[in-house]
Amino acid sequence: MDAVLQIGDRSLSAQDLVSLLTQYQLLPNLVREVVIDQAIEPVVMTEAELAAARAQFCDRQQIGSEEALKAWLQQRSLTNEQLEATISREQKLSKFKAETWNSQVDSHFLQRKTHLDRVLYSLIRTEDAGLAQELYFRIRDDSEPFSELALKYAQGQEAQTGGLVGPVELSVPHPTLGKMLSISQPGQLWPPTKIGEWFIVVRLEKFLPVQLDDAMRQRLLNELFSTWLQKQLQQTVVNIPTPIAEPELVQNEPLSHETYLPQTD
Repeated sequence: MDAVLQIGDRSLSAQDLVSLLTQYQLLPNLVREVVIDQAIEPVVMTEAELAAARAQFCDRQQIGSEEALKAWLQQRSLTNEQLEATISREQKLSKFKAETWNSQVDSHFLQRKTHLDRVLYSLIRTEDAGLAQELYFRIRDDSEPFSELALKYAQGQEAQTGGLVGPVELSVPHPTLGKMLSISQPGQLWPPTKIGEWFIVVRLEKFLPVQLDDAMRQRLLNELFSTWLQKQLQQTVVNIPTPIAEPELVQNEPLSHETYLPQTD
């Protein structure tokens, strides 16, 4: 077979490339990018949009002159045309997401909000139910500092921070703990609660509701896009041709087989 790629002393045919992509589990990534390319192909970019994207790219890379750009490209063995294609693809993908899902972001935000709100809370974990009960009363009735008790008695990682955890999104803690925090008022101390092998004492310190700002809007657009992409990948069939054999050996043999790609992240 004719070589299509030379790596060092090794010449690779098209069949070799397919085998290696499969062996190194790179084929799903390739298929993912091809599916994206097909989706964004109809997206039209204006010269102004491309110029703005190029300027943003140079700002991110701290490229302040044409000489610096040439040096940056040379270090990475890239041509200016390849860079332009990369920038254009990124912008087309961004525009595709916005044009497709912008109208759904507000409703998606409302559905996700209870998981995106953040909390700052104090926590003590212990496997000793009696100790958990004692600590609860010492905090509630004796006003002993939560942080000092956590440093001394907590058996989880929170001991290193004086029991303070966060701010974290409500989807991060254990679902039972997340539910407790979501219905708490700042300063509310919960009696010992068993979660798995732990008895926990927890107090909500701050509730930080999420805002639908530009960063959150982009995150939600990415979530909607990822959900769509997973469905596309699950429906995508990849045909991998088998090597062509001699005519007398191919009787009743299929010329190709189909591989359904597994879901990718």
